[in-house]
Amino acid sequence: MEKSKFIIRIAKEADQIYAYTIIEEMAASAAKRGTGIARRSVEYIEKKMLEGKAVIALTQDKTWAGFCYIESWDHEKYVANSGLIVAPEFRNSGLAKAIKSEIFQLSRKKYPEAKIFGLTTGSAVMKINSALGYIPVSYSALTKDEEFWKGCQSCVNYDILQSKNKQNCICTAMLYTPKPESKGKALRKNFTKNIKLFERWTRIKKHVMLKLKKHSDHLVNLF
Repeated sequence: MEKSKFIIRIAKEADQIYAYTIIEEMAASAAKRGTGIARRSVEYIEKKMLEGKAVIALTQDKTWAGFCYIESWDHEKYVANSGLIVAPEFRNSGLAKAIKSEIFQLSRKKYPEAKIFGLTTGSAVMKINSALGYIPVSYSALTKDEEFWKGCQSCVNYDILQSKNKQNCICTAMLYTPKPESKGKALRKNFTKNIKLFERWTRIKKHVMLKLKKHSDHLVNLF
């Protein structure tokens, strides 16, 4: 990616003109992947911009190129970098990685003691997270805040999450701990080294869960 091609910075009030485009592209991208997202309103995205809790990417001629925002949970003990989206014409350019790095640094600055987590189905995001120091974890290591989990209700796979009592689903949970113990550092190193094997495992998990879901839906339809 040519760094001079994009302006990547903390979003501000003037960027609210891009809010509608952002939420529509988020929804379109999720539909294409066959997953769901917590559908956000224009007002919600505008608020994140006003609070200085979002990063936006623009081209030199002010064309919107990408976006991501910060959410906090459990009295700021947990932070999520949510809604990472890149405009279709700028994908596969390294922009997602640059935005993710920028929002990660902003999160560390605003919430230095918080654990940063995410749920993802994409191997590209897993690689980006891994480079930042995230490791895969069980869902039990994430926030218990019900407001966060309500966001999963718009996902087409929400019934899987419910059937697993919010302990597993199609998405892979990843977590960054600001001050990891020795064991945590070893896990980071090991995960980075074996990320391709983990990607294969997540594909298998997704295949098995979707197959079981399809079978379950078929049984329901019979009755």
